[in-house]
Order: sequence, then structure tokens, then C-alpha cells
Amino acid sequence: MSQTALNLVAISVFIMTLSILLGPLFNFSSTVPAIATFTLLGIATLDNFSLQGQGGTIFLDWIASFSKEHRDRIVHHEAGHFLIANLLGIPVTGYTLSAWEAWKQGQPGQGGVAFEDDELASQLKVGKIGAQMLDRYCTVWMAGIAAETLVFNNAEGGKDDKSKLTGVLTIVGFSESVCQQKLRFHTLQAKTLLEENLSSYEALVKAMEQRASVADCQTAIANAKL
Repeated sequence: MSQTALNLVAISVFIMTLSILLGPLFNFSSTVPAIATFTLLGIATLDNFSLQGQGGTIFLDWIASFSKEHRDRIVHHEAGHFLIANLLGIPVTGYTLSAWEAWKQGQPGQGGVAFEDDELASQLKVGKIGAQMLDRYCTVWMAGIAAETLVFNNAEGGKDDKSKLTGVLTIVGFSESVCQQKLRFHTLQAKTLLEENLSSYEALVKAMEQRASVADCQTAIANAKL
């Protein structure tokens, strides 16, 4: 069972337990929590057997999307990836800002910014990658965390980005301590690039909020430099 499905089961158990404990005190009807519990369990079951973990992710992301701060963090995080990739010459092929959008485009998890990374993948297959290419991609992967830190003073997202960076660095032979050093270095590098191109970053955020195409987002970046 996927972690998301397990989370939904845990929420279901919590709701039912809470209704049992508090129901007699506040005269709660047992019908509503029962319906909510069975709904969540149904989603977890469907998620586990039919949607490979994506259904629960979509549901939890939908709940989180009611928070404006959550939506703002997502778009600022992904705009960080997009802009730094653009600056470093890594082609962006698409982006999504929710798990639902990701699912519709056939992407796993909550989606994000998609890059043209065939050359990177081919080099990783043989366990060897050029230093310049590695630095570029590491900076792009850390750009979401850097963007959140720049705008909100802390980062809530980026777990998958960190895992991707440490995974690639491990493949090419770096130790865990060196991976942590590079994580901090490339986060700082990405943050510096964002600060140096702040007008482009802000224009890109606005374009992505409107779900502009990749080409229109690139135009917004270019126009902000004029």
C-alpha cells in the first residue's frame, strides 16, 4: 500500500475514533463521520489498486489547495525550477501546479516542472556525468527550495528534489557528507540567481498563475529583462 493510502487510512481511523469519543459529549450524529470515514477508506482502496498512489495524492492536494499560502508556495516553488532551468540552458517541456494537473498529463506525484533531460539520463546509465552538466541540474533541482526560502523565509516543499539530487550524486560516487555540502551550495547558488533575476522571476510567477504556456512563460521572462 502506498504511503498516501496509508495516510488516508490513518485519517479515517482518527475521524472515527474522535467521533466515538466526542459524539456523546456534543450530541454529534454518527452518520457524518461514518460517511467521511468510508469515503476516505474507499479512496485509499481505489488509490492502492487502480491509481498507483495518485488518487490519494490528488485528494490530499485538493484539500491543501484551499489554503492560499499553499497555492502560493507551489507556484513560487515551481517558478524557481522553471527560471533557473531557463537561465542555465536546460529546456523546459512543461509544468503542472497540482496533483490533478499532473495526473491529466500522465506525470507522477504532484507534478512540477518537466525538463528535457535525455542527455542526463544517458550519462547516468553508465554512471558518469560531466561536471558542468551535474552542476547545472543540481542547481535547478535546488531552485524550488531556494525560491520558497527567498519568498517565504523557509521551504516546506522540496523533499523529492533533495532525494533526486542525493540519488544522482550517490550514483556518481559522492559520499553522504559531500552530498549535503553540495545540497547547501546549489541551494545558495540558485537563490543568488533568483535574486539577480528577480523581475524575471516575478513575471514568471504571474504567468504561471495564469497557466500560461511554456512559450508564453519564456516570453514573460525575456520581456522582464528589457
